[in-house]
Amino acid sequence: MIFKAFKKTKNHLSPHVFTASWCVAWGRLNTPSTDAIWQDEQFAVISLPHSELLAISSSEQFVIVGDLWLTNKAELYHKLGVSAQKFLGNDQQLVAELWTKWGWECLPFLVGMYVFVVWDRQKQTLWIIRDRVGSRTLYYTNTGSVRWISPQLKTLSPYRSSDLDLVALRDYLCCAFVPGKRTLWQDIQEVRPATAIQFPSENQYSYWQLQEDITASDESLAWHGESLRVLLNQVVQDFLPQNQAVGVFLSGGLDSSCITALAAKLHNQTVHTYSIHFGSESPNELEFSSMVAEHCQTNHHILEITFSQMWEYLPEAMFYLDDPIGDPLTVPNLLLGKLASKDVQVILNGEGGDPCFGGPKNQPMLINSLYGSVTKQDSLTAYLSSFKKCSEDLPQLLKPEIYTAIQAENSVFYEDLNSNVSYLNRLMALNIKYKGADQILTKVNNLTSSLNLQGRSPLFDQRIVDLSMQIPPEYKLSGVEEKAVLKQAVKDLLPDAIINRPKSGMMVPVQLGFCKYWQKEAKSLLLNKKSLISPYLNHSMIKDWLNYRGDTWGRYGVKLWLLASLEIWLQVHQK
Repeated sequence: MIFKAFKKTKNHLSPHVFTASWCVAWGRLNTPSTDAIWQDEQFAVISLPHSELLAISSSEQFVIVGDLWLTNKAELYHKLGVSAQKFLGNDQQLVAELWTKWGWECLPFLVGMYVFVVWDRQKQTLWIIRDRVGSRTLYYTNTGSVRWISPQLKTLSPYRSSDLDLVALRDYLCCAFVPGKRTLWQDIQEVRPATAIQFPSENQYSYWQLQEDITASDESLAWHGESLRVLLNQVVQDFLPQNQAVGVFLSGGLDSSCITALAAKLHNQTVHTYSIHFGSESPNELEFSSMVAEHCQTNHHILEITFSQMWEYLPEAMFYLDDPIGDPLTVPNLLLGKLASKDVQVILNGEGGDPCFGGPKNQPMLINSLYGSVTKQDSLTAYLSSFKKCSEDLPQLLKPEIYTAIQAENSVFYEDLNSNVSYLNRLMALNIKYKGADQILTKVNNLTSSLNLQGRSPLFDQRIVDLSMQIPPEYKLSGVEEKAVLKQAVKDLLPDAIINRPKSGMMVPVQLGFCKYWQKEAKSLLLNKKSLISPYLNHSMIKDWLNYRGDTWGRYGVKLWLLASLEIWLQVHQK
């Protein structure tokens, strides 16, 4: 057993489930590595089980290593002046030839999901690159004579200390994820989306900017809806696998429903849909997801997740999540992925609709902007409060010396909150850049890849993100009308009951879970003097939460899940 709090439950975490994807070392390597499949004096490719992830340019100057899935290969072949039939290499080889011709200036050409490194054997320089929206993750050590780079944080465990980054801890408690380049480990950082970092100079270059660029402001909602529909058709078509079934995680909300409808319309193979519920004690959205599945004629699967499974599978979910994520949907996403992996290799989802098209979670911030003189909240306080996590509890939750150490540290959100673009687009940019890249897409990528699934998020495609910033704000969220332009784009594909239903969100019943099912285990986990969060957090506040003292708004369950996820994440990622 790994955790004392789980000793009476079945442990679903095998010690042999983790296989490193790839890792590279850059710097003065004192001795050759026996695990390296390619190396010279300054660069080594370590523990790479899939040789197709490595390519060498035809000039033999550049070594490319990484995870790449490009959707515009035909355009890239044209730029290189070669035909698809004559180009025999994979996506890595394609990038190697592009880099030979254009260097890092080829990065704006790439459309898709990717992280990769480029070793220039002639100039002895290293580049590490992440895609525009952050569909894949990439980490690197930021100290030492040898730098280690990998798409998996756990792969870098041998090369880091166990010292926590206290600012990252603060941000996790506020958001349920760690935003920005920080990780919970002091000596590991994450490459930001649309960023290329060159070594040894460590200069960082941004090859794309998420920015407001409102166009055709005098055109109607119908016009913008049609423009979006054309692009949605193209993106979803690009995301569908060839000659095989595809799956969609279907909640019954607008976003996942529109992806389901587009997949059913455009795909020539079976479309499987997957929905969840939490038993008779909890409300569910099966009425809506089943309506969509029947309307689109999908092969529909419904999974009941018990409270016992929610607790039992939390260690496995945290193990696969390199970054700690305190969202209660982590375990349901893992279990639904296990079910989907029996039928398909590619799974689509509706993630991205809220960040890109003005979902209802922006409404409290818009209200605060109008009535700030009444609420007396500055924009940062209001934004952190909108997460409904622990931002207001920090003075009592953190130990005094910890709170003092981080109190004056600026928030990563400050610059975007105070930019000069329209207020709604400011909020959307924050949600795309941080919640999207650091929570939603990280969760999708890590949990699906751990199950040998390819998780794809069409509404987070860079082309959709670009278009969302061109649409006038009033067509995204105006008063109580949310995502008007997305509804307009797909209104012919879905029943009116789906198009016009209010947003409810997938509510995971963690409040009931801690109150009725997990309280004893949670106390053993969180109040143990030897727990890994004990040096940082006060037990007195956690005791109040576990006993539901003063829980006026019914939020303690969400906070306790966040803390339980953090404690277990720290345990499974110990050196």
